[in-house]
Amino acid sequence: MPADPLHSAGTPQRSTTSQPPSGSGASAIEVRRSSRRRRTVSAYREGDRTVVLIPARMSEAEEQRWVRVMLDKLAAQESKRVLGDTELSERAQRLSAQYFEGRARPTSVRWVTNQNTRWGSCTPSEGSIRLSHRLQGMPEYVVDYVLLHELAHLLVPGHGPRFWRLLEAYPRTERAKGYLEGVVAADRLPHLPGVRGE
Repeated sequence: MPADPLHSAGTPQRSTTSQPPSGSGASAIEVRRSSRRRRTVSAYREGDRTVVLIPARMSEAEEQRWVRVMLDKLAAQESKRVLGDTELSERAQRLSAQYFEGRARPTSVRWVTNQNTRWGSCTPSEGSIRLSHRLQGMPEYVVDYVLLHELAHLLVPGHGPRFWRLLEAYPRTERAKGYLEGVVAADRLPHLPGVRGE
């Protein structure tokens, strides 16, 4: 792997990038080793990448274990954070700029509590997008997918080939669709009463 360009060639640090373990929300993981870092491990999201910072002396096995721990921690933090309508609107604008060259311009983006059979809806003539409150607490990549889905409807009505080509730009489309399909399937399972007194 090439050296981390942010550090001089003489500094004993290295950076590696890999694909994430299945089930994580990131499309790539970058591990940055630092000789200055003694014991602490930290991680943060940088676009579609997760950056994990570890001590340089850590073994490969420890690195793999800490990457899993930090991915789980980030996912837990993200699932607790609920975006307000203003943040949701700002997020939609960023996603439109990133994936649709800013062509999808919603006039409003907000959470609603009256959508229990759909994850989101869009009224292209008004430019309004509504997301179901049931998405709150789901991983950010899932919320982003639903936002992009509705943004794409501002550009292309219906679900024809042109519509799905727009969503191919988002690298987590299939993962997010699978997540949502899993939620729907789990809701349809029979809810058996728990066995008590064992």
